[in-house]
Amino acid sequence: MLTDRTSPETPETGAGPGTAAVATARPDPVPFGPGSILWEEVGLYMSAVAGNSAFILQAMHPAIGTVVDQLSSFRSDPVGRAQRSFASVQTWVYGGQEAINEGRRLREMHKPLSAVDEEGVRHHALSADPWAWVHLTGFYAAVTVARSFSPSTLTPEREQQLFDEFMNLGRILQVPERMLPATIADFWEYFDRMVADTLVPHRVALEVLDRMDKVPPTVPAALRPLLAPLSLTTGRLARFITTGTLPPGAREKLGLSWTARDERRLRAFGQVLGRVVPVLPERLQYMPIAYRARQAARAQERLRAVLETRPM
Repeated sequence: MLTDRTSPETPETGAGPGTAAVATARPDPVPFGPGSILWEEVGLYMSAVAGNSAFILQAMHPAIGTVVDQLSSFRSDPVGRAQRSFASVQTWVYGGQEAINEGRRLREMHKPLSAVDEEGVRHHALSADPWAWVHLTGFYAAVTVARSFSPSTLTPEREQQLFDEFMNLGRILQVPERMLPATIADFWEYFDRMVADTLVPHRVALEVLDRMDKVPPTVPAALRPLLAPLSLTTGRLARFITTGTLPPGAREKLGLSWTARDERRLRAFGQVLGRVVPVLPERLQYMPIAYRARQAARAQERLRAVLETRPM
């Protein structure tokens, strides 16, 4: 029998992370700009190192895994899907007013998306619980990158600023206010509860892990033998980083092994990245949208300085 566990505008759980189930006014979202942590870090190629673990955590949510399994192009066009996802994420932070528009566009795009799982339960992409989980795994990934791959220490003050910025980002993405944790402690309580009680070893998560060292299916047949060694090498590194940046509870559910030696290797790799990346030219550090936005912001600041000192 087909049942409908969720509806597009109703959360699966009665309350948001660490909050009571009460109506909460939504502050207006504010576009990001220079001076924010997300402006400095989201556009870095290095920020993508924990991106796969965030996607795995999302795919382990039964509702998200089901919708992705049946409606996503991650099998037929994995490279294109990744490019579109990264472009959207970059727009959230570097798009100015366009970030607000992008949040609305994503909501509209996901409104009609629903799928029925093997138990006959229909899941909606816009249900509050999975919509919030997709966003909040980003905070987990950002903290993980800062702790494991950054040359500087993630101080409590910086972590609080990062948290506040992610809550603002949640409002850009129109996550229901009741689903946003009030404090960092509320977030980690919510996150641990989700990993322990909600996430499952969904076949999409397992399939993504398995495909990491495979040549994408969109690559022409003539080129596949040439790219296979590169895919194998980079894919194994990606799987290693993904496994290491997952929380232990998620690794256990997925049947992934992780040893103390693996942890030492990951930390050593993170230290190398943390030292090398900051000395690279900005063009090599940042993805295209972020790089252009940063250039434009500096040009605007130079123009403002000239206007402020012009003869009157």
